[in-house]
Amino acid sequence: MNTIALLHYSAPPVVGGVESVMEHHARLLTAAGHTVRLVAGRGQPTDRRIALFKIPLMDSRHSRVLAAKQALDAGRQPAGWARLVNDIQQRLADALAGVELVIAHNVASLHKNLALTQALYQLAQQPGFGRLVLWHHDVAWGALRYNTELHPGPPWELLHTPWPNATHVTISAARQAELAALLQLPREEIRVIPNGVSPRLFYKLGRTSIGLLQRLDLLAASPLLLMPVRLTRRKNIELALHTLAALRTKMPAARLLVTGPLGPHNPANQSYFEALLRLRAELGLQAHAHFLAEHVEGFIPDEVISDFYQLADALFFPSQDEGFGIPLLEAGLAQIPVFCSAIPALQELGAQDVSYFAPDANPESVATLIYDQLQASATWRLRARVRSQYTWQQIYTHHLAPLVSP
Repeated sequence: MNTIALLHYSAPPVVGGVESVMEHHARLLTAAGHTVRLVAGRGQPTDRRIALFKIPLMDSRHSRVLAAKQALDAGRQPAGWARLVNDIQQRLADALAGVELVIAHNVASLHKNLALTQALYQLAQQPGFGRLVLWHHDVAWGALRYNTELHPGPPWELLHTPWPNATHVTISAARQAELAALLQLPREEIRVIPNGVSPRLFYKLGRTSIGLLQRLDLLAASPLLLMPVRLTRRKNIELALHTLAALRTKMPAARLLVTGPLGPHNPANQSYFEALLRLRAELGLQAHAHFLAEHVEGFIPDEVISDFYQLADALFFPSQDEGFGIPLLEAGLAQIPVFCSAIPALQELGAQDVSYFAPDANPESVATLIYDQLQASATWRLRARVRSQYTWQQIYTHHLAPLVSP
């Protein structure tokens, strides 16, 4: 495991896109066993596991930095420039002692604090400095709004010159192309590591939901079909299992989540549940069809069910008989498509706004119905792509972990 420093003008809880990215990176790296420190001019500790090394002169709003920038923007080297650079360099050397990997965000591509840029550059050329990653979110030389503030020669040239032995990272293919042209580097020498999102934070998931999400790895589902029903025979759960098996031939990551407990009034429900477990095993769906009754004892709060509506891609409701259908109404609030059996009560509620099949339909035909409708939905395709490629955990696994490995 490495000791890693994440470096920027400011750190969380300062609100900003880069600060947010740093916070997620810091927590992911710490969870993976790395020792992480934030090095910044402004901010406060937000996680007791992550140290904050504060160097006020790194702050782009520090009075000495602002005075220097005013002169630099006019094309002049400020008075006391060498002393400012040296002051920052000395403090950076102390903060980075023992660090094996330095990840500097925007310091080598923006001109918000060029004294910090030059200090880091000079320090990185010294023997014993760790690996350096220059992470470019923004590119000053590529932005028209900065044209009058950038000039030939030092220190501005540090923003368009490849630094020796540094790894370059940017956040999109568009930025990669822009940076490659500026630095005159092959695009392949610049890694693209996108920013991510946190479903846990976005959906405001509760602790129980997060625990189940992680234990069952439900974010890997694509699609996730939700069945908020009790385990009773009239719910026709065996059709759901057969449909899932058929759907997985077209969508291998498809999963089914049945949230309800055993029905309380019929002793035969226990034998029905056991029959469902045998069927699940016969179909090879142990890792793909989940019964929360196996994981949670007793009542599941409505808040947890609501969380799963937010996470699900569709409501699947193949009941043979219903007097009403509250799940259809809940799916309407959650804005997810509904695939349900064509029985009177559900047809009354769903009208022309849901997709129907017969309760004794062929599972392959039901699977085709689900597949065709989801594939035709741009909303679902984007949702599936975000979940499979842009969650922070995906970003860490596929991009950040390989970057920081020795």
